[in-house]
Amino acid sequence: MSSEAREGEGGKGNNVAKDRFKAHISVYLFLEKENKILLYLRQNSGFADGYYSLVSGHLEKDETITNAMVREAKEEAGITIDPQEMQVLHVMHSLYDKEYVNIFFHCKKWHGEITNLEPTKCGELKFFEKDNLPKNTLSYVKTALKKSNSGIIYSETGWE
Repeated sequence: MSSEAREGEGGKGNNVAKDRFKAHISVYLFLEKENKILLYLRQNSGFADGYYSLVSGHLEKDETITNAMVREAKEEAGITIDPQEMQVLHVMHSLYDKEYVNIFFHCKKWHGEITNLEPTKCGELKFFEKDNLPKNTLSYVKTALKKSNSGIIYSETGWE
């Protein structure tokens, strides 16, 4: 696309881009060991405190989605993941308080020892059997795992 065409669609001299809708992008990690999944017990975050989720986070400006997942794994669990060891397991478009595109990665190999590096936000990091997740696991995490196990790579939730 030429720069003139881009400018006509919200580039320089046009305020259309300011008013465009922007979804939030989140990344989640299904870190697997011996048929178990690592879960993160949320606390003091203001969202879903007391529920288990996955090592996760939001995409930052000028960051690829893969790099966001690698960064979050390092920041939250103290591990290093080779992007070549990750695969996208599921993509979920969700509507709750905001609209999100959630990308769920799967990984079985990492470097370093899993350590809770956010003890004020995370009550514990613990592996659970994939078929026996705690009752207080976030429903969309359960849905993503269930759908991906059925070979479904995309889902939508929150518009019901």
